[in-house]
Amino acid sequence: MQLDYKSPMPLHSQLKEVIEKQIETGELAGQIPSEREFMETYHVSRSTVREAIHWLVREGVLEKRHGTGTFVSLKSINEWLGNLVSTTDTIRQMGMEPGAKLVTYYKVTPSLTIQERTGFAEAYFIKRVRYADSIPIGVECHYFPLSIGEALVQYDLDDISLYEFEENELGIWFAEASQTIGGGLIPEENAKHLHIPAGSSGLIAERLIKDHDDQIIELEKAYYRSDMYQFTINLSRKFG
Repeated sequence: MQLDYKSPMPLHSQLKEVIEKQIETGELAGQIPSEREFMETYHVSRSTVREAIHWLVREGVLEKRHGTGTFVSLKSINEWLGNLVSTTDTIRQMGMEPGAKLVTYYKVTPSLTIQERTGFAEAYFIKRVRYADSIPIGVECHYFPLSIGEALVQYDLDDISLYEFEENELGIWFAEASQTIGGGLIPEENAKHLHIPAGSSGLIAERLIKDHDDQIIELEKAYYRSDMYQFTINLSRKFG
């Protein structure tokens, strides 16, 4: 795609749009070309290239790394709040490779708050770290009824979608969920799993899932890196 040198739109703005589109389509990833390469490809001055890059860095699309160059910023993982989808599906839809690592599992007597929300006097606790392109993005803590938890831990829980596994292997079909999302401090142990400093803030999401018989089959509390995960929702205004 070439620039329109007769357009009233400044060349640096045109170049900025071109780079953004190349990033969106995946044509550009990782380290971007040098200033000289941009100058030769689009027949523009160094100042034009620098101005375009400046604004992309300022908007968070690109990031400069001291001593190495300029890179496409890590994509954040988007989740639309209206869909009951797994983290695995969300990551795949973003064109990234999902991954998971089991941290621990055990039977537990849940806190009174979780007991009140789920009715679980006892539960099976499963904790996993979630990855996108091998980068840790979240720590997910699941509370299951004992029957479901005991069935799950018979299998290798690394690098699988629990949603897909429950549906395809255990015949458990999700029907609906309620979810709350807020901000807060990431517990120190989880911060270590996410490779972020202790005391860091992040997104905290809690999801209560029911099956078609209106039975609660899972409560999930997840801690996500705010620089790697974001939630989006479509809104409309009704008239009349």
